Amino acid sequence: MDVLRPPLIRIGGRVYRKNLIQEQAFPQEEEEDFYAGPGDCADDPGDAFVVAETERGFQCRVEVPSALYKYIIGKKGETKKRLETETRTSISIPKPGVEGEIVISGQHRSGVVSARTRMDVLLDSFRHKQPFTHFLSLALNQPAIQESFLQFKEQVLERCSKDHGVSSSLFQNPAKLHLTLGTLVLLNEQEIQKACDLLQRCKEDFVDQITGGQPLTVEVAGVEYMNDDPATTDVLYAKVHMKDGSDRLQMVADQLVERFVASGLMLKEWDRVKLHATVMNTLFRKDPTEERNNTMTGKSSLKERESFNGQNILKLFKNFYFGEVQLDSVRLSQRFSSDASGYYATSGQLCFS
Repeated sequence: MDVLRPPLIRIGGRVYRKNLIQEQAFPQEEEEDFYAGPGDCADDPGDAFVVAETERGFQCRVEVPSALYKYIIGKKGETKKRLETETRTSISIPKPGVEGEIVISGQHRSGVVSARTRMDVLLDSFRHKQPFTHFLSLALNQPAIQESFLQFKEQVLERCSKDHGVSSSLFQNPAKLHLTLGTLVLLNEQEIQKACDLLQRCKEDFVDQITGGQPLTVEVAGVEYMNDDPATTDVLYAKVHMKDGSDRLQMVADQLVERFVASGLMLKEWDRVKLHATVMNTLFRKDPTEERNNTMTGKSSLKERESFNGQNILKLFKNFYFGEVQLDSVRLSQRFSSDASGYYATSGQLCFS
């Protein structure tokens, strides 16, 4: 790392420098520490969180999912001790597995603010390393679409099975056909509820106006590949478009993601949501239980992937028609799950009608 140009992290409208530390970390994890240099925290970020005055000094409470406690504690408690020593505060953390608040106490307000700010930066970094737990989805698993998809699969295997890498294991589960709008890391029930509440506010603020309180009719037609060489394809997807030729679905998707990013529940990755329905993915090849949702290049598993030659598939099925579907809701879907229909379990949803 160039010490003159350390990585920067933006939290709560402020920018902090990130410095790696050299002490031993958890197995398979790299512990990071963060230091807000001179001037970086000169302004009191009082508008970002509440620091209450008490009889013994000052105190700040912060809700943290229990899954992240270990990153504040550190190996043998070293991270917690260092934070307490360097900020002259006392940090109280609930027992492992018990949801609650971390309480920072100190005689000086500046010390409490410093401890909270450093804790926020630390937690933000490790939260981004967590695998996503939920995603916003639009289900495309209506019976007619599933039937067409199975016909597509059968025809591809019949005509292209001799092409390099093509096999039945690459195909999506028809019961889980969907569009992904964005992924989230929700680590406890409180965060799930926050996401559900935000969905309902989005419905009231702009979704009803865009949809007119009616389902959106879309057509699923044509296939395309993600990467730049069809001879070494990892993801093949079906394209979707509004039947009336409007961009209302794109508008709903983009504004939902924009609102979720602004809330801190989702990371911004693209300027616009790429509306696509994965039909073939090389991630499925090695492990049939592999999550069949996250298909964007750059977010794939670290496993070595065996690409397939998709040239013939693209030539023969470029305009394959999967059918028409009524999209009636955006779901907060749970990763690695199934409901009675075979689709992902739903933690919450925004209904168009």
